[in-house]
Amino acid sequence: MSPHFIRLATLADTAVIAHHRAKMFVDMGSIPAQEYELLRSSTTPWIAELLKSGEYVGWLIELDGEVIAGAGAFILQIGPGPGRYRVGRWAHLANVFTERQHRRRGLARELMRTILAWCDANAIDHVTLTASEEGRPLYASLGFKPTSDTRLVR
Repeated sequence: MSPHFIRLATLADTAVIAHHRAKMFVDMGSIPAQEYELLRSSTTPWIAELLKSGEYVGWLIELDGEVIAGAGAFILQIGPGPGRYRVGRWAHLANVFTERQHRRRGLARELMRTILAWCDANAIDHVTLTASEEGRPLYASLGFKPTSDTRLVR
């Protein structure tokens, strides 16, 4: 088996990112398996537009020509606030997914370190994510802390 490598996602990767997003929600139990295709197909044009605009930046891990894992960041503008008196940028990390047969090999950690280094190099002021129960230990080990954010569920 040849070594894997990480690369930036391109518009040509839209379908694989949509697959990762839909499969991630199925695996977390957020949607039933029969809704996978509906979520995947509705995600595809949305991700394509975000990739084109630069509002989404993605990274993929390839092994032997196959994408086996990926993650990305939604890039948003954040206004001035305590300790930061300028308009800045916010990255909300999402779509962290590893194909089942490649899990527990440190790929998600490698992706996260790559994304966090990119955030540092690109003056991202605020980094957030929504963690699954399975992902919480990884994110905690990288310095993420639970916050007091609340959500209105509709």
